[in-house]
Amino acid sequence: MPPRTRKRGDIRVWSVLRAYFRAARTYSWLLAVALLSSILTSAAIVISPLYLRKAVNILSGTPTDAALHAALMAVVLYVLIDFSSWVIQRLNDFAVQRVEAHTMRDLYNDAFEKLFRHSHEFFISNFSGTLTRRVGRYARAFENIIDNLLYSLIPTTLFAIGVIGVLTARSFILGAALLLWTIAFLYVQYRMTLRVHKLREERSAADSDMTGGLSDAVVNHAAVTAFATLPRERTIFGALVARWHKLTVRTWTTDLVQYMLQGFFIILIEAGLLISAVFLWRSGSITVGDFLLIQIYILNLAWRLWNIGANVRHIYDAFAEATEMLDIIELTPDIVDKPDAKALAVSGGDIVFDKVRFAYHEGQNVLSDFDLHIAPHEKVALVGLSGAGKTTITKLLLRLYDIQDGAIRINGQSIADVTQESVRRAISFVPQEPVLFHRTLMENIRYGRADATDEEVIAAAKQAHCYEFISHYPEGFETLVGERGVKLSGGERQRVAIARAILKNAPILVLDEATSSLDSESEHLIQDALATLMEGKTVIAVAHRLSTVMKMDRIIVMEQGAVTLSGTHDALLSHEENLYKKLWEIQAGGFLDTAPAPVGVV
Repeated sequence: MPPRTRKRGDIRVWSVLRAYFRAARTYSWLLAVALLSSILTSAAIVISPLYLRKAVNILSGTPTDAALHAALMAVVLYVLIDFSSWVIQRLNDFAVQRVEAHTMRDLYNDAFEKLFRHSHEFFISNFSGTLTRRVGRYARAFENIIDNLLYSLIPTTLFAIGVIGVLTARSFILGAALLLWTIAFLYVQYRMTLRVHKLREERSAADSDMTGGLSDAVVNHAAVTAFATLPRERTIFGALVARWHKLTVRTWTTDLVQYMLQGFFIILIEAGLLISAVFLWRSGSITVGDFLLIQIYILNLAWRLWNIGANVRHIYDAFAEATEMLDIIELTPDIVDKPDAKALAVSGGDIVFDKVRFAYHEGQNVLSDFDLHIAPHEKVALVGLSGAGKTTITKLLLRLYDIQDGAIRINGQSIADVTQESVRRAISFVPQEPVLFHRTLMENIRYGRADATDEEVIAAAKQAHCYEFISHYPEGFETLVGERGVKLSGGERQRVAIARAILKNAPILVLDEATSSLDSESEHLIQDALATLMEGKTVIAVAHRLSTVMKMDRIIVMEQGAVTLSGTHDALLSHEENLYKKLWEIQAGGFLDTAPAPVGVV
């Protein structure tokens, strides 16, 4: 299922902060160093101009040896404080970089793990490109938030407090004016940010949609080329880009308005304080050094407050992006292990479907009171028309979905009471359309058993008749197969999938149209490999090509989610008219009266 729906603008600030704090608290000492160094640096930036003010006041008086010595001391202290600030800032950089790198690593790993706890339905309901982008944004948003907090918001707050305190000590009027101006400036910033953060979240969502649409088109580029539908895809993608463009222009226009207001406020306070300072100097309330001090403070504070608007916007962007992934992390998976779930113990490998009811969508049952018993080491084939529920049975056995009623048991243990991982480790699955990793052939086959040696991988490849085509590649088993295995033919991909199953050697084998993409010659070769693979295992084979299931112990005919007939190939053909007999006659071309169809008949 897709992530829960949120209202636009519902950026979960505190939820994100709690999640990030849990991730970063392992490195709390680094955070403490970063925070302390940020405080000390801000204090130094407030204090150092006081010594420059002192030096200017001395130099504006009568030049004497004592005045020269005092001025030099003031300048030296000013430089020393600035140098100390520089050293502390480098310590701050070191601490911030380390805590960000370590925490981002943990966030990437945690997001990956939480993402893959979700069900098969969740992944087929969401764009892979969008999910990938959310994982990356979640980790990078932490860097954005920490950078803006420790390099902007906290130092600016501390600097503003220090500056207002110093100016108040020199002149209550100047301090009060700067305080009121700072409050007004921040209030306007806050109100403007509230107005634009909704736009920014919508723009972020539009950006994710655009990425998902692009990913969808790229993955299906073969279909786009084959159907000559580039203009149609360009229109679809163009609509996504147009929405992103519209929201981007609106967001940037709002930013420009905010910059304009910021500039006006800065000019206003600079003019007001400097004009006031001139009159205060005339009355003897402040010195020439104070006038310079005010200018330094105003320029520094104005620059910081100017940037704080952009920093706040970046933080809101980061919170919006982090919220997208946090919704997925906090979304309860459709399928979860019970708290006391133990590993499945498999000896014989008998399988029981006991009065199972299942529906992909409520009210549309695929299986109703479905019963099926497969004895240990029995080889069973499921046949029937498309939509009869054959593949659904394999998905339920793998627990890709949970059933609504009834039970599925392996060796007397309900698969709902044991861990999902142990169920899937007990089953070798060869799907109808195998998808490979963009890795080497060696790595793809070894995926069946991670600790397999190269010799075992090669042996499995030979059994699955992969070796024939692999040996023709210049790089052999080190050949990269491309994204989703696109560099291989459909039959080659299926043989790699069979090699994986051979290597895994699990007690239960599930074949979902495992030979559907093979030509007759390849199918004949694979039948030998499958015969070896099936020895001593409980086997469920879903097949439309009936030539692949002739020698199975039992063939189960399914119609509309129910078992309508069961028996061996010969027994089913000896029955009066039935679905299996009709399908066989169609596939055998009407030659059943003369001889049984050989292996490889299509």
